[in-house]
Amino acid sequence: MTADSTSRLAQLFEEQHATLHRYFLKRTPHTWDAQDLVQELYLRLLRTDRAGMGEIQNPEAYLFTVAANLVKEHAARRQRHPLGSDELELVIERLSTPCDAAAGIDRALRRQRLADILGRLTPKCRAVLVMHYRDELGYREIGEKLQISSHMVKKYIVKALATCRLGMARYD
Repeated sequence: MTADSTSRLAQLFEEQHATLHRYFLKRTPHTWDAQDLVQELYLRLLRTDRAGMGEIQNPEAYLFTVAANLVKEHAARRQRHPLGSDELELVIERLSTPCDAAAGIDRALRRQRLADILGRLTPKCRAVLVMHYRDELGYREIGEKLQISSHMVKKYIVKALATCRLGMARYD
């Protein structure tokens, strides 16, 4: 790849940065995932330059093809590891936020207590809860991913939330 084609790719990336961010944002559950994927795309463009590939015929198509591949890789990675510690932290964060502003319970203590409770849930129950709150998936989507009925997904969510409420009530 020539220096001219590299600068054209870098210029195209700069021009398309906002569009790429929106593209990733529509296809990922979180803003930070979209930001990470935009950065990864830029790194891949730099690697393409170092690999010495020939002249790219349609740089814009190349850019969005790489972007589409990144989305697929990201989705596959999330499917292989749906319950990473970062994801559980996000669920704990969302569920530990007090509903009542007057609640005088220390947030860090609530988070730790909720983490203990979530750790005692069955793996499938925890996976359903994470997919529902982290990925914001509906019952049908979760059921398809885990190969269970929507009714069973609802039961898992009800069970998990009841366990969380009961467990947190014991600490209050």
